[in-house]
Amino acid sequence: MDNKNVKDENVNESKSLNFIQQIIEEDLKNNVNDGRVHTRFPPEPNGYLHIGHAKSICLNFSLAQQYQGKCNLRFDDTNPVKEDTEYVNSIMDDIKWLGFQWDGEPLYTSDYFQQLYDWAVKLITDGKAYVDDQSAAQIAEQKKSPTEPGIESPFRNRSAEENLDLFERMKNGEFKDGEKVLRAKIDMTSSNMHMRDPLMYRIMHAHHHRTGDQWCIYPMYDYAHGESDYIEGITHSICTLEFEVHRPLYEWFVNNLTDTDYRPKQREFARLNLSYTVMSKRKLLELVKDNHVNGWDDPRMPTVSGLRRRGFTPASIRNFADIIGVAKRNNVIDVSLLEHCVREDLNKTAPRVMAVLNPVKLIITNYPENQEEFLSIENNPEDPESGNREIPFSRELYIEREDFMEDAPKKFFRMTPGQEVRLKAAYIVMCEKALKDTDGNITEIHCTYDAKSKSGSGSEESKRKVKGTLHWVSAKHAAKAEVRIYDRLFNHEAPDAQKETDFKEFINPDSLQILSECYVEPSLKEAKAEDHFQFTRLGYFSVDKDSTAEKLVFNRTVSLKDSWTKTQKK
Repeated sequence: MDNKNVKDENVNESKSLNFIQQIIEEDLKNNVNDGRVHTRFPPEPNGYLHIGHAKSICLNFSLAQQYQGKCNLRFDDTNPVKEDTEYVNSIMDDIKWLGFQWDGEPLYTSDYFQQLYDWAVKLITDGKAYVDDQSAAQIAEQKKSPTEPGIESPFRNRSAEENLDLFERMKNGEFKDGEKVLRAKIDMTSSNMHMRDPLMYRIMHAHHHRTGDQWCIYPMYDYAHGESDYIEGITHSICTLEFEVHRPLYEWFVNNLTDTDYRPKQREFARLNLSYTVMSKRKLLELVKDNHVNGWDDPRMPTVSGLRRRGFTPASIRNFADIIGVAKRNNVIDVSLLEHCVREDLNKTAPRVMAVLNPVKLIITNYPENQEEFLSIENNPEDPESGNREIPFSRELYIEREDFMEDAPKKFFRMTPGQEVRLKAAYIVMCEKALKDTDGNITEIHCTYDAKSKSGSGSEESKRKVKGTLHWVSAKHAAKAEVRIYDRLFNHEAPDAQKETDFKEFINPDSLQILSECYVEPSLKEAKAEDHFQFTRLGYFSVDKDSTAEKLVFNRTVSLKDSWTKTQKK
């Protein structure tokens, strides 16, 4: 998917416009910014992207596509203490994997450090910024609350000359971290707390991943954000809803530092809140550092890399973003909708294969001992063009232990003594007995087969109806595999919304189950990382990056059951 694709002329007819599209349509109608549409995705490289960022990516890049515009990738790299090139690289990988491409080279706020500094000097010269010697705690105390006026800093009325001297000395590294800050001089009585002389620069003696040790003062987001948009010619600066209250400050900086007709405009939409997970990068980092998960790409994480490793597809995530839409109010999306989207995609594209996760041996006593044959089976009934493949069949098979019951209830239509079942794509068999070890555990199941009941043979016996069909693999030909069964990382719908309880208290102890004695059909020996499959009757699975030719490893993406669709029908 390329964001320079020709605009879909039918987009307005196919569905109603969201409020951001309506704004853009009105701007285009009035030739605002000469009819340009230029968006940007501005992540801070202090962690891996999560599903909320994916929604923003889809929105910004899709708007650029739809209106034949441009979308920049700009890294908000103004905090060297938390940022790393690892995060930069992972973010670029995630955007490309989702199917988008930014215009030109990746951009960085650090590209504009000198210009931002020069503009700060202009504000000081104009009497609109000053250096404050107070601590962060003192400044916070003086801001008071929205219902009472703040207290002006004792350094607020320093002369421009003194402020210019101090700011340059801050830049030259003469002061310690936290010793001084640069603040905008706006309004300490404003009901909007962000307008009460906000910080513009702080001192940080830290090595920057791009600029090295060139700078020891770094701009704050509220200052750098709008000015970076202005430098890049952004027309629609789309942020999440928590930045709505920051918009007056965004506009104050732009209006006080520019004298052109062009102005970037900030617009806000509701961020994505997903049930049974946390969406804070700080909390996700905590999970990683405290080893509650196995890295940022752990398949239980809501990160793009975690979802990718688990087996989610780019199309499923883009479709999810499209379904939830762009709203003005915050709400919580049920994670089962995301699972529904990947099921819907994989149902159309994932080959059906057979795997046995909890095996017990099935011996067909009347099948010739040294005989083996190859049976034809369809790859995907949803995709007729996917064709058929051949799978080996022999006297000894593995079936799921749960598919056998010695004393079965009346409606148990799987394997039990005296009852016929069909082995998928193979024969009808009847169970005779089960062998057990000294502890009473079943070690083998014996059955006989009807040699004339082969699926697809056209014989009358092959057309005979039985109520149960089981999946299986040939014991002689099967490949051994490890299968990782993933469940939700948290067992509470809103783990970080409980003020009295740490969100980590809700970690699901059963979020990962590793099955090491699994068997899969031999065609999967050639499967590569991120290949997707439906394990017949079991769910959708993906090959993990840990998988090797000697040790196959599969992750369960989702089960076959779609609880979200059932909920919608109710």
